[in-house]
Amino acid sequence: MVPMQPPFPFVPGEYRVRLAEAAWERAQCTALRRAVFCDEQRVFVGSDRDDIDAAALPIAAIACTAGMPDQVVGTVRIHETAAGEWFGSRLAVHRDLRGVAWIGTELIRHAVGTARARGCTRFLAHVQSQNATLFHRLAWQTLREIDLHGRPHHLMAADLSAYPHRSRTDVAVFPVARRAA
Repeated sequence: MVPMQPPFPFVPGEYRVRLAEAAWERAQCTALRRAVFCDEQRVFVGSDRDDIDAAALPIAAIACTAGMPDQVVGTVRIHETAAGEWFGSRLAVHRDLRGVAWIGTELIRHAVGTARARGCTRFLAHVQSQNATLFHRLAWQTLREIDLHGRPHHLMAADLSAYPHRSRTDVAVFPVARRAA
């Protein structure tokens, strides 16, 4: 007997964006980064982890099932490089959800807002060139173009006035709009 297939793919009831604190959240952030940067893009071989991971704060976009956190579908990490200067890196969104533009956007907002709440006076990121337009729309400016890991990138700075502070306990919740039957 062939199992019955649902008439449409499962859609989570909501997504939450927050600091990844539970062990399973951190593990899924790591797995998603590996899937994107090692398996898909082949920027790194085997693992994209580096010394920054020891000090970085991971942020996760989490799909929820029946109101309960279930799966990390997006991630970014942030870390302080000098007093007041923060960097964001390894922004990754699950392959099947890249058309949901707000996931990456909200990860960026949460990253900058979280850093601001911790004293950030300058927030930078190395952004792959194909993603620079998104960052420009979110009040970032290109400082210069560089080659990083053999790929073209933009060193970019966020306009901090566009990003309100977000505390450690802040969670951005996004209900999924349902289609009419």
